[in-house]
Amino acid sequence: MGIGESAAMSLTHSAQATASRTANSRWLETLARVGFIGYGIVHLLFAWLALQIAFGQSSDDGDQSGALRTLAAQPMGKFLVVAIAVGLLAMAIWQGLEAAAGHRAERGGERVVERLASAGRTVVYLYFAWTAWKVFSDAGSNSADKQEALTGELMTSSGGRWLVGLAGLVLAAIGAGLVIYGLVKRFEKHLKTGEMDARTRKLARRLGMAGYIAKGVAYAIAGILVVVAAVNYDPEKARGLDAALRALREQSYGTILLTLVALGIAAFGAFCFLQSRYRKV
Repeated sequence: MGIGESAAMSLTHSAQATASRTANSRWLETLARVGFIGYGIVHLLFAWLALQIAFGQSSDDGDQSGALRTLAAQPMGKFLVVAIAVGLLAMAIWQGLEAAAGHRAERGGERVVERLASAGRTVVYLYFAWTAWKVFSDAGSNSADKQEALTGELMTSSGGRWLVGLAGLVLAAIGAGLVIYGLVKRFEKHLKTGEMDARTRKLARRLGMAGYIAKGVAYAIAGILVVVAAVNYDPEKARGLDAALRALREQSYGTILLTLVALGIAAFGAFCFLQSRYRKV
């Protein structure tokens, strides 16, 4: 091995060690656990908006940005939105470090899968932190309208419809992945189940399954609608989760189905509260 290769490996190991120490720092763990509480609050409000859509009473977006706007409108709401943004940013940093140098207990392909999953979570948490900040600063917070406008703009460009369709397929695949993740209870490997009593372990399993399956169904429907929008050149269908929930409402027994999805999303919110205590951070 040459001197250059040895130096490069040394720098890589040093960077990974630094990332690992940062990921295991007490302050980051505390902020990440606070972030789970904020994430849970957002999903409980999201579930409330979904219930309102189910019974034809909601005028706001049926997604996380609508939930954050609902929170911001309450007394002390903007302060809570900022706190949620900080917590989500901490969660993004934690998962980013995990993607870079974490999951050392895993080996081979399993570690690669876990690091890729952490990279995906990093993007999700960053997006929601950014959304929370935009809601706090009142800077263009209607995400469904923005998604529809972006889709319409892409469809006018060369190859834009193919890109929109691909994005829809990816979103549908993520939804299917969340459903499977919940069904096989893969989330349990990230929990400190050894610190739970039997009742808490059973509750965590039920909430996690219901939550991931419900979120997966919503994302899968949203992805399918985006694909339909690309095929039919209809940007109005590409409004993300808001369009997915409203489309579900229009089906036979739609109110019942959407109510079940809303209860599942609420279960995920409650599961986030459990994660704030028992998640391996």
